[in-house]
Amino acid sequence: MQQKVAAEHSLDRSGRAYRYYRNAVERHWDPDAIDLSTDRERLAELDGATFTDLRRTLALFGAGEAAVTEDLAPLAVVLERIEDQMFITTQLYEEAKHADFFDRYWREVVHPVEDDRGLERTSPLDDRWFFDTYHDLFERNEAAMDRLLTDDTPANRVRAFCHYHLTIEGIMAQTGYYAVQTGYSGEILELPLVPGLVEGFGKIRGDEGRHVGFGMAKLKELIEEGVPMDVIHETVNELLPLTQEVAATAAASEDGAGLGEEKLTAYAAEKHLQRMEQLSNSSVAIPDIEELVAIE
Repeated sequence: MQQKVAAEHSLDRSGRAYRYYRNAVERHWDPDAIDLSTDRERLAELDGATFTDLRRTLALFGAGEAAVTEDLAPLAVVLERIEDQMFITTQLYEEAKHADFFDRYWREVVHPVEDDRGLERTSPLDDRWFFDTYHDLFERNEAAMDRLLTDDTPANRVRAFCHYHLTIEGIMAQTGYYAVQTGYSGEILELPLVPGLVEGFGKIRGDEGRHVGFGMAKLKELIEEGVPMDVIHETVNELLPLTQEVAATAAASEDGAGLGEEKLTAYAAEKHLQRMEQLSNSSVAIPDIEELVAIE
């Protein structure tokens, strides 16, 4: 009897969810430990339009991280396996850390730069930074996740993973990380190297790679269990125009420096095709965890 109880309660340490959980534990980082001391000086070099573009990007990310922290909770309720629940607890914690980083950056970098420029201090929650398509995308995500609490079917799980992990994290957010890390890592002559910002986005991007991998793996499992691929195509095709519009609107303005609308929408389209190939082609595997958390 003792051996049976032990077996029933042992963790599947070789399974994907547990390995992802362990990777999250081992790669722990603290938002307050990132050195932001030179970022204020570097952002002083930005022209007015580019500084406004950056503030909009940071506000969109900060609000998005806060929203998905709350929206993820229903998934933690409905997943049955302990290893899945363990992983989701790390994702909830990490989404909260991401929101913490963006809040800290606004207080410790954006506000002082606004002071130096003689600008009125802004809030990352100001309506000026947001637009209808952005709100629509996150409202749809919230509805898809909340539906699991009242109608937890395999098809609705697919829709929830498509909204959260595939679209918001796997396409839209990855496009934003690419824009900021490329723009402020010294690769664009018109923009300065901003080390704290790049390091923070790198840490967040690594976490999100793990989150996307988990969601994609769950989608493949649900397809193998009989959910039609059409459910994924229909859901993603409804959301793709929104993600493209968010990427285009959040891109550098006509007067600001950065990658620009064309490159960002192309990158978002590339990520969409990549994700759909991983799901529709049984011979294409989800990348290994070390590849998922690596920065391109």
